[in-house]
Amino acid sequence: MSVPISLGMPTVKEAPPVLAPRRPTRKIRVGSVAVGGDAPVSVQSMTTTKTHDIGATLQQIAELVTAGCDIVRVACPTDKDAEALPIIARKSTIPVIADIHFQPKYVFAAIEAGCGAVRVNPGNIRRFDDQVKQIARAASDAGVSIRIGVNAGSLDKRLLEKYGRATPEALVESAVWEASLFEEHGFHDFKISVKHNDPVVMVQAYQMLSERGDWPLHLGVTEAGPAFQGTIKSATAFGALLSQGIGDTIRVSLSAPPVEEVKVGNQILESLNLRPRTLEIVSCPSCGRAQVDVYALAEAVTAGLEGMDVPLRVAVMGCVVNGPGEAREADLGVASGNGKGQIFVKGEVIATVPEDQIVETLIAEANRIAATMEPVAGAPVVTVS
Repeated sequence: MSVPISLGMPTVKEAPPVLAPRRPTRKIRVGSVAVGGDAPVSVQSMTTTKTHDIGATLQQIAELVTAGCDIVRVACPTDKDAEALPIIARKSTIPVIADIHFQPKYVFAAIEAGCGAVRVNPGNIRRFDDQVKQIARAASDAGVSIRIGVNAGSLDKRLLEKYGRATPEALVESAVWEASLFEEHGFHDFKISVKHNDPVVMVQAYQMLSERGDWPLHLGVTEAGPAFQGTIKSATAFGALLSQGIGDTIRVSLSAPPVEEVKVGNQILESLNLRPRTLEIVSCPSCGRAQVDVYALAEAVTAGLEGMDVPLRVAVMGCVVNGPGEAREADLGVASGNGKGQIFVKGEVIATVPEDQIVETLIAEANRIAATMEPVAGAPVVTVS
């Protein structure tokens, strides 16, 4: 009697492995979103619109929500922007953080407007330390949290004189000092960021800061650059820190549309198993063994499945060396060669099709499988009309 050999996917669903457990931090709230503690790592971005243009700002927030943004920050440099905050905070479907620089009066305006949080930059708000008591009281009364945002480009002049430049030690000293002022007044609902444009300095600063207290930490490489460079720098820095369990919320800062920041941020978290994976395309790198145009094949499949919100793993392989194995291990896959492709579903070959039918076959099978699966909780909702 022969024993059947299963080539399918495992039937027991185990929790995906992570590189390190999250370091314990206190939990705060940014509006409806929990940050720190056992809350998932959240993804943030910032609008590029003039905040006083309420329609344009709300439209961009809606686009960010569709891309999977959890929290959004808006600039508040003028009186007109401050006056727009109540409407934006009320109509946004995700918590709004007001970004405040230079003028402390806007901190109080943002709190009164009902924003989920206020980001303050101690290095460039005049007489900030003298107003911490009043800010703490107003924020506490309103249930609004604070982000202490220390930035290499706007570090307190006293610390620049002491350290000569924005070193990790200088960034951390600034953050710890400001944290102590809020805690001195009994206010603990804040998170901290210590941003730098150099990923190495940034990583060192967050490592030091994580040893000094249990504050929730917002990760960011500031002024990271254009899309390609900024993605690499952010992924490198975030990967280094998140792999050590450091980080409670992230923002990928790119010189690109903010939706791209959200896409990159979500992909970083998915790659580290810190956010449930949605669609994942596994495809061959450049290789002389490939017998089909893997680049074009992978791009066409990716475009055809854009917006899919189920945890589907699709392997697009171009040769007989790793192709069958990778295709078999995926939910759906193709092992291509000699002008045709073997289509695998859950480890079993269901069809062999000509090369020019591979893309349409994969897309059809992917949609058929997706119809039987539950969307990932928290995944962006994409409506196709």
